[in-house]
Amino acid sequence: MRYVILWSKFLLKINALQGCSQNTSLFSWMMPIHIPTFAVLKKLWAAGIAAPSSKQENKMSKLHFTTKHANAATVTRNWYVVDGTNQTVGRMCARIAAVLRGKNKASYTPHVDTGDFVIVINADKVVFTGKKADDKMYQNFSGYPGGLKEEAAKDLLKRRPEVVVERAVKGMLPKNRLGRKMYKKLFVYAGNAHPHTAQKPAELKY
Repeated sequence: MRYVILWSKFLLKINALQGCSQNTSLFSWMMPIHIPTFAVLKKLWAAGIAAPSSKQENKMSKLHFTTKHANAATVTRNWYVVDGTNQTVGRMCARIAAVLRGKNKASYTPHVDTGDFVIVINADKVVFTGKKADDKMYQNFSGYPGGLKEEAAKDLLKRRPEVVVERAVKGMLPKNRLGRKMYKKLFVYAGNAHPHTAQKPAELKY
């Protein structure tokens, strides 16, 4: 019934131009159809009522949206600095890992490195909650029999405080080439100074 009404409206417009609208009704498709001349079709094309081509434009629905994926050309990277003074290792590193992956951006794409650069200072002043400083053990294995070495968290924090933050962040990143690429944007320093002042890093607030 919908197509009948549409066709009837089209015939009404044609007959109006031909001056014979009195012979047209709602069911005019059952009656003899007046075939428009070329001059009439030319007027219809000019008025935009009929198109000279049988192909119709495929207009995108307003409810249809395309997902945009980031790539190397569209990614913009910022620099952030984090002060590790009295910061809990796990909570701080979880936030840093999210920034390295780019999950703080609306343009986050899982298969693209959209993260920012992060600088950590005062890594020697981070803290562990509970009894983790004594109970947590860091292991290194050479691959040979008897090559397993263990070190408590408090000892490693005194000897190499950068490693504590680096290993915590690395464990929160993807275990593939993309994760290794993200890890290279992390810079950890035990003291208060860092050589990245030219990049003008902003303070990371969380």
